[in-house]
Amino acid sequence: MIQKTKVKIYNLLRWSEQYTKTDMVYLTKGGFWLTLGQIVSLLSAFLLAVIFANLLSKETYGIYKYALSLSGVLTALTLTGMSTAVYQAVARGFEGTFKKSFWIQLRWGIIVFSTAMAGGLYYFVQKNNLLALIFIFIALTLPISTSANTYVAFLSGKKEFKKTTQYNIISILIYSGIIFITLLLTKNPLWLVLIYLISTTGTNLFFYLYSIKKFKPNKKDDPESISYGKHLSLINVLGIAANSLDGILLFHFLGSVPLAIYSFATAPVDKIKGLFKNVPTLATPKIALQTMEKTDAIIRKRFLQLLLIGALITIIYIILIPYFFKIFFPKYLNAIPFSQLFALNIIFIPINSLLSAVSNTKFIHMPKVWLYRLNIIDQIVLIGSLLLLTPIFGIAGTIASRIILSFSITITFFYYWRKMLKFQKENPEQR
Repeated sequence: MIQKTKVKIYNLLRWSEQYTKTDMVYLTKGGFWLTLGQIVSLLSAFLLAVIFANLLSKETYGIYKYALSLSGVLTALTLTGMSTAVYQAVARGFEGTFKKSFWIQLRWGIIVFSTAMAGGLYYFVQKNNLLALIFIFIALTLPISTSANTYVAFLSGKKEFKKTTQYNIISILIYSGIIFITLLLTKNPLWLVLIYLISTTGTNLFFYLYSIKKFKPNKKDDPESISYGKHLSLINVLGIAANSLDGILLFHFLGSVPLAIYSFATAPVDKIKGLFKNVPTLATPKIALQTMEKTDAIIRKRFLQLLLIGALITIIYIILIPYFFKIFFPKYLNAIPFSQLFALNIIFIPINSLLSAVSNTKFIHMPKVWLYRLNIIDQIVLIGSLLLLTPIFGIAGTIASRIILSFSITITFFYYWRKMLKFQKENPEQR
């Protein structure tokens, strides 16, 4: 009975491909597990948000978010692009790149360690023991955590979406459970930050070692991927730092309470964006096998469809979000108009997810100067708009900067995509 049902579903999916023009069997198999992981992550984040909103004061939560913003800025100094490089390498059979990248990242982590320790020393001198200790915790955990987290790229490259989801769910449950227990015992932001860092580092390191033991990656190494990962990391420095700059600027100019309001206003949209994180993961292995011309045809076909999907989700979100806040976050009703404004980002989320997959695969042979410009332009736009609009308009200015970034990502991609198509025609050996 079960086998017959599987056959019927398989045939139905194959039949639907004549209309979707997509490998529906692959999409369903990989998409099911990735979507399951996103659902668990979403539910966990939602429950934690409800707990934070009801058990913590706005001041304390703002300080907690500020500490995480500091961690985010320091993450920019790690080899963040190595995950993309490992993903591509493993998908092409070069699994030895996985272990090699871990040790390269760990050695590189001395930069983060030294910078964070210097920050801790500075705040000790300034008599701010809270921030000093937070910097020290970050120094001891962040290099290990970011290096070990590459196991996700390794499993995704092997299309082990089921295992990726299972490990992710376990990590989420461990973190959420420990945070909940901590909140019942103390409202001290220092302990919350410490628990966050220890739990994420511990689970990342465990699953890195477990992935090596279970899947036994081969020793085939792709030196070009390591070089590519370093280049991507350099390009990502501004982007990673910019993504955490909003919290730091709000805390600096307005304080912890406005940062807490901003965090709750933007969190639902960011979680919706997280649901579309599956698109690059699923699309990258497929797009990597396509020609430039075929990829261009896919983009043209899906562009308007994805924009319409984003617009529809945006409208539904703006209508429903006030009721959502009144039920679950009654202390943060003043965040509703900011959340509705921030929802304009949703329009660009589906299409930018597809464009991200294309960038990960087709821009690897792009002239390095173009690659730098492609990423740096968007981050300069974000940083510039944040520095200009946040001091003047506060939360609204910060949100406007994020909307400008979403639009900029789309425009910049298509500008360099056209240049890349022309480059490929003139240099066919780079295909």
